Amino acid sequence: MSPYATGRRRVHRSLAVGVPLAVVAAALVAAGPASGSTTTAPYVTRTATLGDIPLGTFSNALLPGTVADDRGVDLGGIGSDIYPAGRKGEFWTVTDRGPNGQIKVDGTKRRTFPVPGFDPAIVKIRVSGDTVKVLDAIPITTSSGKPVTGLPNQKGRDEAPYSYDARTPLTYNANGLDTEGVVRAGDGSFWLIDEYGPSLVHVSARGKVLARYVPEGLNLTGSDYPVVEALPSVLLHRKINRGFEGLAQLPGGDLVMAVQSPLSLPDGDVGDASRTTRLLRFSPKKEAVTAEYAYRFDPVNVVDPSEDDTSELKISSVVAVGRDRLLVEERTDKAARLQIVHLGRKANILGGPWDDDTTSPSLEQLDDPAASGVPVLAKRLVVDLGTVDGVPGKIEGVARVDRDTLALINDNDFGMTDGTGAFDANGRLVDSGVETTVTYVRLPRGI
Repeated sequence: MSPYATGRRRVHRSLAVGVPLAVVAAALVAAGPASGSTTTAPYVTRTATLGDIPLGTFSNALLPGTVADDRGVDLGGIGSDIYPAGRKGEFWTVTDRGPNGQIKVDGTKRRTFPVPGFDPAIVKIRVSGDTVKVLDAIPITTSSGKPVTGLPNQKGRDEAPYSYDARTPLTYNANGLDTEGVVRAGDGSFWLIDEYGPSLVHVSARGKVLARYVPEGLNLTGSDYPVVEALPSVLLHRKINRGFEGLAQLPGGDLVMAVQSPLSLPDGDVGDASRTTRLLRFSPKKEAVTAEYAYRFDPVNVVDPSEDDTSELKISSVVAVGRDRLLVEERTDKAARLQIVHLGRKANILGGPWDDDTTSPSLEQLDDPAASGVPVLAKRLVVDLGTVDGVPGKIEGVARVDRDTLALINDNDFGMTDGTGAFDANGRLVDSGVETTVTYVRLPRGI
């Protein structure tokens, strides 16, 4: 029996006639459009939810003694990405850095880590009926087998870490990773991306970090694994908590990483107002970036009609759908749109003026990059998920199930919320009620 099978499950209320609401919802979702319908709209065909597994139980089964007190937090956050595992209904997912939030103290927001001993993990799941089951989990460890943890790396560059109540400072950790994307290579090893560096991380089949590729000039010292400065130095201008977020593996083995938001170049105000971010192509064989592309977001009120803040635009997932074709997810926390782009050679901006942080105006400052001669990636809308009933918010992972079907997974933030109300007087989590859900969406025209 899986060590995760003993987790608690929430009980759904039933209708007066005695039929559980979950059963009725599942039946309606599975039915899709009515018989004889000529609709060409995408629709949800299945939803499945992860049951409650205490975070301490999960973590200590992988690395005994790492979590002394999970503060009532359940396993969550595995929705940072989703990647097909080979068998029907099975996927690899990855957690992020663990439960974290923000509390304002004397007018300044502090980043909290309620379970600082949590170690990011690669989690294998199976979608079975309306349930997401954990089949296996692989902790991410250093060269000596210690947990990398999810704690920030560098004072002055990353947010300072604090305890759950924002009162006690925690120690930085050069090994810490805020993992987001995951793909599995042909040899069984994994590639991950991280927001702190930002970095690309190669780990063994059992989770040991083999190498962490970071921007030139990061000067990360004190880590217990190899660190290689192989990425463009311009990435040092990544916005805090907006490093690499999407990762795809092309058929030939190359990797594509997406910077979640525009760089803060030359400053944060520019980054917040910009709609131009970057994709990078990396060759594992050469251990080098071989191409860079400019990606232009749609206006924020097009992506999400309820939002007017451009800084809320993010890329959270990229998926290979051909030799040089990529499915890109543009989103806010409430809505998302999936676009197809072609990574043509003529669109490569690597090594040009836009990688020089003294170039003025910067790529991020250009109101119309194409008019300034920048080869911005052309894109085609595949689906507006914000218009599809049954799709939850904060979709961070997208996987291609078949030509016509996508699997989506949301990040439930471990049930965390921001502010002083995140925990009760006894220091136990006040759960947000948001669950980790895998949602299948059928596309009328396929990809």
